[in-house]
Amino acid sequence: MDPRARAFVDLFENLKPADVAWLGRYYTEQAYFRDPFNEVHSLAGIQAIFDHMFKSLEAPRFKVLDVLVQDQQCFLSWDFEFGLRGRSERIHGASHLRFADDGRVAYHRDYWDAAEELWEKVPVLGALMRWLRLRLRVA
Repeated sequence: MDPRARAFVDLFENLKPADVAWLGRYYTEQAYFRDPFNEVHSLAGIQAIFDHMFKSLEAPRFKVLDVLVQDQQCFLSWDFEFGLRGRSERIHGASHLRFADDGRVAYHRDYWDAAEELWEKVPVLGALMRWLRLRLRVA
């Protein structure tokens, strides 16, 4: 595996709260990060997102399933497992990374379906989301 991707996968599969302080080893100072809830343009912003993740969720953990690298770009598919209010949850998603010349990540975009992975699991909102999905389905 590409050494840049290997380092990033190792980081994410073993990420702990204390690791947030040294994410600068893996992200550039002006790194861009976006997911369905956040968009930041700095290492400090990325650190704040991961710090919040550890404070808000129980035992958050990534398991990387696939890695594809071409030149400065990397695509990862993953499962994100965590606890929330005593319930185990899992989100399946993907990340698009772009590496800077020094091998650190300059761009990190996460893709996952917030409607399917989260909103459909909320009691009242979930019923509405499932109803909409049925109404919008072609067949």
